Amino acid sequence: MNKTHLKNQLSTLSLSMFRKDFFGIYHGSISAKTESNRFIINTKEAIFDAIDKYSLIELYFKKDYRWNQASLDAKIHFNIYSQISDAKFICFSMPPFTTAYSLEHNIISPKDYFGYQEIGSIEIIDPKQFDDWYDRAQSEITYYFQTKKTNIMVIRGYGVYAFNRDLHEMAKQLAILEKSCRLLMLESSQNDCNFD
Repeated sequence: MNKTHLKNQLSTLSLSMFRKDFFGIYHGSISAKTESNRFIINTKEAIFDAIDKYSLIELYFKKDYRWNQASLDAKIHFNIYSQISDAKFICFSMPPFTTAYSLEHNIISPKDYFGYQEIGSIEIIDPKQFDDWYDRAQSEITYYFQTKKTNIMVIRGYGVYAFNRDLHEMAKQLAILEKSCRLLMLESSQNDCNFD
């Protein structure tokens, strides 16, 4: 496995997603599995439009001092990698239209061609109270992926977790989902205007 190439791929995707407002300055996470018991993830201080070799850290499944430098989401990524063999890349993002749409709806049913064909309907998960969400997230996210046999999870008011065997496929799914939610919101605001 060429780790330099992998890091370059993560850096390129991070910049693209940052420009689309999927990642904030210190908000989000992206990772790649490098071996059966290791993965690369962004550090806590990573700024997503400037991911470089210092912004990424390789973690072993067995926790050591490096985990202190890693993203707060590292435990969630670890849980997914250790329990789902198809997970090669993982991303946590907060796409603005998808997240906004999740606040008022329970399901995303795309009405556009690409959303309908590529994604289909997606249930929106309510994390209930946010106070203990990070304590529950690592087990609840992995459990959801396993029981629902899906690789994308929209969490109300929190964001989107996705994994895939292919980095570009994961990015494509997130982009299509965001475009579908934007179109649904535009349609809704258009309908609201028609009633005025």
